[in-house]
Amino acid sequence: MTVDTRVFTADELFELPDDGSRYELVEGELRKMSPSGADHSAITLLIAARILSHVEHHRLGGRVYGADAGFVVSRNPDTVLAPDAAYVSPERVVGSPRFFPRPPDLAVEVVSPSDRFSEVVVKTRTYLRAGTRAVVIVDPASRLVQVHRTSGVTDITETLTLDDLLPGWSMTLDDIFTTAR
Repeated sequence: MTVDTRVFTADELFELPDDGSRYELVEGELRKMSPSGADHSAITLLIAARILSHVEHHRLGGRVYGADAGFVVSRNPDTVLAPDAAYVSPERVVGSPRFFPRPPDLAVEVVSPSDRFSEVVVKTRTYLRAGTRAVVIVDPASRLVQVHRTSGVTDITETLTLDDLLPGWSMTLDDIFTTAR
């Protein structure tokens, strides 16, 4: 839902007073995000925790981010997206007290009941155009998992792997959707 018609910058978004809501910025347009449902939150946390555990256990470096991290994916007009989970490879990690200044290498988007799948696909294209290497879309309602890359889309039928980003990491669909039963 659009809450203001003026064009916002990433800095203005960051400086908004905390009103208890989350926002994204799409080409300068401020968009309020609805709270997610319980299944959505549980799946998001599970995926992020498994990625974090793998990165730490195998000392892969890089950083794993949760749903509250904003990533600047384009400027003038600014777009700041907040994936449900994200990973940035060690060679691209930078410290920042504000939004991460570029897109993540991996973005995970879990479709919530208030999302339209088509809107998530548009967001995915935005990530990929900005340089994100892979976007994982998880749709709990249809038990669908897809990996989107600039080279195309892969439907996951059994096990999600991302060996180019997270060597040796995997999650089965049963693992992903175990919380949504």
